[in-house]
Amino acid sequence: MKKHILLIHAHPDDAEILAGGTLALLARKGHQITIATMTAGDCGSADHDPEEISAIRQEEARRAAAMIGASYEWLGFYDLAIFNDDPSRRRVTAALRRIRPDIILTAAPVDYHCDHEATSALVRDACFAAPARNYSTAEFGNLERLPSIPHLYFLDPDGGVTRDGCPVIPDFVVNVASTFEIKKAMLASHESQREWLRKHHGMDDYLETMEKWTRARGKSAGIELGEGFRQYSGHPYPESPLLQELLGPELVVGLKPAKS
Repeated sequence: MKKHILLIHAHPDDAEILAGGTLALLARKGHQITIATMTAGDCGSADHDPEEISAIRQEEARRAAAMIGASYEWLGFYDLAIFNDDPSRRRVTAALRRIRPDIILTAAPVDYHCDHEATSALVRDACFAAPARNYSTAEFGNLERLPSIPHLYFLDPDGGVTRDGCPVIPDFVVNVASTFEIKKAMLASHESQREWLRKHHGMDDYLETMEKWTRARGKSAGIELGEGFRQYSGHPYPESPLLQELLGPELVVGLKPAKS
């Protein structure tokens, strides 16, 4: 049965850097893919004002998603202004009720960027809230609650380490060798970010950085190119390995035994 996979991360290009190859694999298998970003990247420029760069980055994100037949949308937050509070949780819950995914992929709980960490907490808690009858999202429209808590997975943090440089060990690594070129092309669509990253982060080539991280994660699992994931299975979130099953045994290299 085909499934709907929703990836929610903080900014345009986060999805492609950390999970573009896996999304391409799932799309190849016929699953529906939606990429959502909390912000439109309004602070991600030294040359454009917030409205201009937001429009540019949304168009880049739509082009990247279209390469694998996915859809893209912005959830209405702003850079450095994502906070784990009730209004924000209701906004994210409303998005889940509207998009109605079976599987959700989101940011790592501990990462270098405050927006990443806030996104992770909000998505985790919105998964719990989305089926709750009395948790109202009426201000966002007449949205039907989800039938159950969706399967939830955390992506790797940037570089595979926490903000303190501690390595993060994924539950499993997806072999993305067969989709790495499309992953690279998707990331290359985010053209506006090269100049921004050069000026603000001191990184001259985000494509090379992405490849370095993808190779390092693959090497940790004994393969060439990989993307890491952890399943969130705290009470009462689903524990069955749905994403792993969709990818298939030839695509998943287990580092920890999956729960059954």
